[in-house]
Amino acid sequence: MISPSPLSDSDISVHFTKGEDRADTVEIVVIVPTFKRPQHLLATLKTVLNQSTKRSYAVVIMDNDAHSAEGAAAAAGLLSKHDLPSTVILAHRRGNCAAYNAGIHTALTTYPNVRWIQIIDDDELAHRDWLDLQAAAAQETNADFVGAPQHPVFEEEGDQIWSSHPVFEPPYKNSGVVPILFSSGNVLISASLLKRYQHPWLDESYNFLGGGDSDFYSRCKQQGATFAWCHEAGVEETTPTRRTQLSWLNSRSLRNGSISALIQKKAAQTPFDDFRRIGKSLLLLAVSPYRSLILFVNKRSLIMALNPMNVALGRVLMEFGFANEQYKSADKN
Repeated sequence: MISPSPLSDSDISVHFTKGEDRADTVEIVVIVPTFKRPQHLLATLKTVLNQSTKRSYAVVIMDNDAHSAEGAAAAAGLLSKHDLPSTVILAHRRGNCAAYNAGIHTALTTYPNVRWIQIIDDDELAHRDWLDLQAAAAQETNADFVGAPQHPVFEEEGDQIWSSHPVFEPPYKNSGVVPILFSSGNVLISASLLKRYQHPWLDESYNFLGGGDSDFYSRCKQQGATFAWCHEAGVEETTPTRRTQLSWLNSRSLRNGSISALIQKKAAQTPFDDFRRIGKSLLLLAVSPYRSLILFVNKRSLIMALNPMNVALGRVLMEFGFANEQYKSADKN
């Protein structure tokens, strides 16, 4: 269930702010959630500050580790040396969705004329045309959401072969209007859409499960939101070696399946919706061996070929209440 409680002063505290006199001129606000990765955050932030755009933009950093606040301190130190309007907050509610909600709230209330909110994670690097490409795609398609790829950059050079694993591949390969998005790690969102919703935008019950972004997209689509993809605006995502291990890859596939079923279960309004969803889960499980075989032929990798079966199994386990907490809570990091 989505918590109806609004954000209060106890949920957000401002650690640093600059450029308040130009707040009403800001067109785009880049929000960056962070948790215990100050060095990663600084690398991300430097690429955000290095944009070649002529558009007026600001930065909001949400440190979800309010106790040590290392990310907030690091970000404030760097932002203090630049002229860009910026705000660094401590998001006291723990969890990924809570941090996003705090950032969205801060962006909308601090920069009243903002047109778009751009999200980038603290382990991603953007190229110089990133903001311009995303904004141009939003203008061209008039979409409420514009997603873009998160290209994995692996710690070990030999691990690059895993970039074609389904859990790392982008959902679309061509720019343009798309049915829906799946990740919040690199997405531009219309501020007018966000202003039509009340806090919380992301359901905080997904804080440690993952999938709060997909759930938000699903709810917005039900109310007529539109989506687009800008393949040229990809970011580079730092990918640790442990994400190439079989246990992590299997857990991620199982988790993706369970989240997919959970979101559809939440959206069900009639018993027929439940019946159709369960039937889909069982059908996907039945055909998953054939899909895995096709993937094996194409990829020549048994580990990659396991993905369709794991996704289908994750759906069925969630349907019947046997979801394993180990993979339900498998995180991104």
